[in-house]
Order: sequence, then C-alpha cells, then structure tokens
Amino acid sequence: MASLASASDRRMSIGRVFNRAFAALGANAGTMFGIAFLFSALPIAVLNLWQAGMGPTRDFGTNAVLVGGLYLASFVLTQLAQGGLVRATIAHSDHRTVGFGACVATGLRFAVPLLALGVVMGFALLLGFAFFIVPGVLLYLAWAVAVPALVIDRTGVFGAFGRSAFLTRGARWNVFGIGLVMLILYYVLIAAVGIVTVAVTGFPAAAPRGFDGFVTLSSVFSALSTTLSTAVVAAIQTSLYVELRDWKDGPQIEQLSDIFA
Repeated sequence: MASLASASDRRMSIGRVFNRAFAALGANAGTMFGIAFLFSALPIAVLNLWQAGMGPTRDFGTNAVLVGGLYLASFVLTQLAQGGLVRATIAHSDHRTVGFGACVATGLRFAVPLLALGVVMGFALLLGFAFFIVPGVLLYLAWAVAVPALVIDRTGVFGAFGRSAFLTRGARWNVFGIGLVMLILYYVLIAAVGIVTVAVTGFPAAAPRGFDGFVTLSSVFSALSTTLSTAVVAAIQTSLYVELRDWKDGPQIEQLSDIFA
C-alpha cells in the first residue's frame, strides 16, 4: 500500500523512457548493436538466404528439417540477445559499463526461460488478436515489460507476466503510446530498407542473376534493420521497466545491475 500511495506523488515519463533507452544505445553501441547483429540479425539473414537458395529439385523432407532447425536456433539466439541487451541497458541506467562477454553470459543464463516466455506470450497474443484484436492489445499492454521483469526480478516465466501486469497497471495508455511510436518507427525502417534495396538493385523482372543479387542485398539491408530494431526495442522495453519500477516501487537504493554480480 505504501508503494502505491507514493506512486501517486510521482509521474511516469515517456520522455525519460526514450532518453534512457537512446542514451544506453549511444554509450554502449558496440556491445548492444553487436549482440543484436550476432544473435538476432545474422541467424535470420542466414535463414532467409538458405530459403531463397532452395530449389524445387531439392529434397523437401531434408529442407524442412533444416529450415525448422534454423528457425528454432534463430529463435533461441534471439532470446539470448534479449537477455544480453537487458543487462547492457540496466548497467547504463546505473551509470556503469558492462562488456560484451558479460552481456552474452547473462543472455545464456536466461535464454531457456526467455524462450519459454516467448512461446507462451506468442501463443497467448496470437489467440488474443484472433478474437477481434482487442484482447491481444490488452495482453500486450499488460505484458509489455515481462522480458526485463524475468531477467531483472528473476520471477520465473509465469511470475514475469504477473510482475509486468502489476508494473503497467495505471500506465497502460502511456505504454500504448510508446508501443505505437515503436510500431511506426519499425514500419518506417522496413519501408526505407525496401526502397533502398530496389533503388540500388532495381526490382528483378526475370533474370535469375538479378534476382540473386536482389535477394542477397535485401538480406544485407534486412540484417541491418533487424540489428537496429532488436537493439532499440530491447533498450526501450528495459527503460520502460526501469521507469515503471521507479514509479511503482520508488527509486531503488541499491543499483539494479548489482543483481548480476
């Protein structure tokens, strides 16, 4: 009750969320964009190139197994990236720096629970959006900081949903606004990548060589956009968690990054 009462005396700031996120990205760009590229963008690019190179004469069963394995590996590595990016963002919030290896170690430690969280959340959101969209939106708003809650509070998979719902309660219009800005930025980035790819290569009409060049360059630009979007989304999500935690629980006396010591 005390924390809820004191929360009414403070204000949750969307501006602080974005400032904290982009400050973390600027201060630790090598680590954060490096993690996003190696463990999120690169596996997806390899998967896309593999699928683009599969011809009709290839063995379907073998390709299905390989593609399925690549999808699974890509998903697991993306969760690893999420854990590492949470660590890097939290360290900057505490005015500390953390190395690439330490962030990767955190990602490895939480990769399996984050994988489980991603599966449960993805399935629930899919059902929610299937039922007239609104339930999916409400679930997304409630679970917006489930990933950093799992990594930082060590709540476990299902505890992360409850912790996120508690932190976002009373601030979900703000969370909606942040999500809307992120969605707009994402589609602007995707559109820019498509325009640049077509402008550089020209859209291939029939020539196989031209098509191969288009696919390759498209994969390169897609990897760059995935790197940017993965790092930015994780930084904003973690910054939102910090803002909501300070709003609900009060400013932390102990630094959050100490939990990784």
